Amino acid sequence: MPLPRTATTSAPPVMEARRWLEGVSHPSGRPLLNVSQAAPVDPPPAPLREAMAQIVLNDPDAHLYGPVLGLPELRDEVAKQWTASYGGSISADQVAITSGCNQAFAAAIATLCAEGDEVIIPVPYYFNHRMWLDMSGVKTVPLPFGDGMIPLAAAAAPLITSKTRAIALVSPNNPCGVEYPAETLRAFLDLARTHGIALIVDETYRDFDSRTRAPHDLFADPDWHETLIHLYSFSKAYRLTGHRVGAIVTSQARLAEVEKFLDTITICPNQLGQRAALWGMQNLGDWLAGERLEILDRRAAIADHFPGLAAQGWDLLGCGAYFAYVRHPFTVSSAELAPRLVRDAGVLLLPGTMFMPDELQGGETQFRIAFANIDRAGVKTLFERLAKVTY
Repeated sequence: MPLPRTATTSAPPVMEARRWLEGVSHPSGRPLLNVSQAAPVDPPPAPLREAMAQIVLNDPDAHLYGPVLGLPELRDEVAKQWTASYGGSISADQVAITSGCNQAFAAAIATLCAEGDEVIIPVPYYFNHRMWLDMSGVKTVPLPFGDGMIPLAAAAAPLITSKTRAIALVSPNNPCGVEYPAETLRAFLDLARTHGIALIVDETYRDFDSRTRAPHDLFADPDWHETLIHLYSFSKAYRLTGHRVGAIVTSQARLAEVEKFLDTITICPNQLGQRAALWGMQNLGDWLAGERLEILDRRAAIADHFPGLAAQGWDLLGCGAYFAYVRHPFTVSSAELAPRLVRDAGVLLLPGTMFMPDELQGGETQFRIAFANIDRAGVKTLFERLAKVTY
């Protein structure tokens, strides 16, 4: 008897990691450092919360069903700001608002894939992407990273078969943090176009990219909509994690298919969250710029303080946006070490095995550090604790 879809994939990694905290106490002088989850732990900034309160009180439509593809004003704002920042031309009818970026990915796959189809994803991968492919009956085809944790289009080309429907990339990357060069993304767009498949680019962390220029020129291609599916999250930029607001940018024809999926799953995105995202886009540009600089400083702190950990045999494989991806020097698998580090070092992080298929080696030597919620001093403390660990 076939398994139900949910039985075909792994348990949610972040939920599993939280269970490692059960029954473990932390001394007052060594509080837990939680670097397991890539999400802001603070609420939206006060001006946005105040705006949201006024919306709740004074906007009756914020409490009702809205358009399946999202608030027209928000779709228009995304189109205008993306056109300005990336170049090219994006129209509001090429934008849909989703209940978070995970749903944007799910919607894209639902429009692309049938049972037994394939999607190529660089490994280590974002585990929720793999989980959705599993539950959709779609085969994940792993693409090993090249130098500097950058995937190569030339290495992906031999993996394309008659069943391949898409290549899915995340930049800045989760879990590795690496920012993909513009020429890398262009090479993947050209490859996808040549083979008549889609290129999905998840830019959840675009607001924290270290580059001041546009990270790529894909939207400047006049035919971008025929191949590119762009995904985004408002959660990280405006701390709207609990309100679940994301976006998908693609062709009008594909959005007609996306609409079927969204209408069946959620009917419409969160109305308050959409209005909050719109207010944030229109009023919090300077605040967001400051948030970006803070994250970049924490990234710099990783580089500044890592030599002490490197002296103990650790390697920094990738760093950027919210993440550092590291290799440990021990013979014990990271899957076993991660729960032990909660007890022995007061550190909660995720093992590389959660970002790799079981049949591939490498994850057992790796950890993801989500550093967005620890400051520069916290980074120093984290590395000091890890440097003292011996197994």
